[in-house]
Amino acid sequence: MNYHHFGQALVLIPARMASTRLPGKPLADICGLPMIVQVAKRAREAGASRIIVAVDHADIFSAVTGAGFEAVMTSPDHQSGSDRIFEAMTKADPDGKASVIVNVQGDLPTIDPESIRAALRPLEDPAVDIATLAAVIGEEAEKTNPNVVKVVGSPLSGSRLKALYFTRATAPHGQGPFYHHIGLYAYRRTALERFVSLPPSTLEKRESLEQLRALEADMRIDVEIVDTVPLGVDTPADLEKARLALSSPSPR
Repeated sequence: MNYHHFGQALVLIPARMASTRLPGKPLADICGLPMIVQVAKRAREAGASRIIVAVDHADIFSAVTGAGFEAVMTSPDHQSGSDRIFEAMTKADPDGKASVIVNVQGDLPTIDPESIRAALRPLEDPAVDIATLAAVIGEEAEKTNPNVVKVVGSPLSGSRLKALYFTRATAPHGQGPFYHHIGLYAYRRTALERFVSLPPSTLEKRESLEQLRALEADMRIDVEIVDTVPLGVDTPADLEKARLALSSPSPR
């Protein structure tokens, strides 16, 4: 399979109504569309052949299907996005036609479609279980910000790392680039099935970073380096930034 193209990949976008800092976040209006629809549009612009939004509320389901996208109702009790997309995968693709599952976070309305495509590239190596993204940190303040997750990896090329660790701390020590992890994942189907079957790991709980569960279980994660970090919408201020970004003229 040529992972430069989506082929048999299935894009799943988890959407949860509850949000402490921004209630009803998936339905927040951005340039006349709910945020979750804007995210689905970015996936469509990336060339995804099948896009499904994994929802936990009838209002999100209606907004997504009303915009012409596919939605699957999932349990409101999931503790993580990976658990939600796994339920959606089993409901939407019970026959296992999709060999790769791409998890695009539902609060990234400004993500570059090229970044979504880029997440597939590491899976061209059969040794890779999970692929994800990162960008070089340019601002000094981000290097010490615990809300900015850093990936520590061994360089495989100028645009790819083999992940060794993910952390909220400033790492690694010494001279050289720091990488801002972008929480978009492409899983081999078998890797996602294994991942959700594992209990939360020690370092996962300590850092509050789910991807550490995979590394502690000796699953391989490779990281494709991209140029930009998409805006994650968590607060009303973030929402205004997203509205401004998507209201500006663009090639889209």
